[in-house]
Amino acid sequence: MQSVTAVMVDQQVERQDVAYEQLVAGQTEAAVAELEARLLDHPGDPALLINLGSAWSQLGNAERAEYYYRLARDADETYELELADGRWIDSRDAARLALASVELRALASR
Repeated sequence: MQSVTAVMVDQQVERQDVAYEQLVAGQTEAAVAELEARLLDHPGDPALLINLGSAWSQLGNAERAEYYYRLARDADETYELELADGRWIDSRDAARLALASVELRALASR
């Protein structure tokens, strides 16, 4: 799953720091720390939850990745997210795709 780069709210693009740069640079532990700190101020934010899932997936912790992807999928708040490839997708759909990807990797490794 690709990490989130931006959020669209009410048809206006709003850039928010979701540790994208750290994730692409391989600074995964720093990304986790930043995302968890931001989550304290913005609990339930799907972009933060999805990128936390991505970070934990990069660190090889599928269980934690699935946990955050499920939180994002089930979040009350939802909006359009820009993925790294420039596509826009509903946050719940992004979380579902990410969760399916982690589950498939887990099945393949058995």
